[in-house]
Amino acid sequence: MCFLTPNGQFLARVTGRVNGNVLLRRRQYRFADDHNWSLNLSKVMIGGKILNSRKILDRFRRDHLQMIQDIDNYKRIASLLDNDRYNVSKCEKMDTLRGVEGDAANAYFSLFGQMITSKENIFAFNGRNRRPPKDPTNCLLSFVYTLLAHECQSALETVGLDPYVGFMHTDRPGRISLALDIMEEFRGYLADRLVLSLINRGQVTANDFIENGQENIIMTDSCKKTVLSAWQKRKKETITHPYLKENVYVGLLPYIQAMLLARYIRGNLDGYPVFIIQ
Repeated sequence: MCFLTPNGQFLARVTGRVNGNVLLRRRQYRFADDHNWSLNLSKVMIGGKILNSRKILDRFRRDHLQMIQDIDNYKRIASLLDNDRYNVSKCEKMDTLRGVEGDAANAYFSLFGQMITSKENIFAFNGRNRRPPKDPTNCLLSFVYTLLAHECQSALETVGLDPYVGFMHTDRPGRISLALDIMEEFRGYLADRLVLSLINRGQVTANDFIENGQENIIMTDSCKKTVLSAWQKRKKETITHPYLKENVYVGLLPYIQAMLLARYIRGNLDGYPVFIIQ
């Protein structure tokens, strides 16, 4: 259970004891200090994130072709994401990888607004902004990303990994770096698609948002309840896991990936099987 401020900032969390053993965490710390090992794992995670972003765009194009305003630009962005995914595999430095990831994210979000089919102008999307979010769509994205990050943190702690020691996200006091690493592959599937669904189905409206200071938008309490209810409902859905080939609850995906990551760190797997949208 997480406690957040009205702006969606994390305050506290109720959790059980940390599981796992010190040997797993010691291997995690050693690998985190190994640039090549960290880089190779990060390339897998970011490559998966970019591929998932491409699949979300492909699905919208398939289902709503008539709503795409500039199909040539749509194809150009899709091709750019393919190139970025290829460039990820060629990165030899972490800063280069971060740059490619940033370019891919900007390209993806340049089309995000076209996937919003709601007629309410308040949900017009002109790019990602945060700390604080300045429009309702970014407010929703930030809130759901916060939920996802702490789901990933709990999953990592459950399998015995330290969520504060990441591989791509650097160590910073108070930052759950490994949780931010592992959530990259879930952003599109669990967060972005939920936000689009809430907006496009009219589950959230202009009345669900209020101004809170200069260019700062927050959700009303009733809006948060709507989002949390949709989040919990989404977690109860089932899918066939692309690696395990078993039907699993969507809400268990962060735990499953954390478990697979722990197995990879232990040496029980030859590689980390990143989550890919099917």
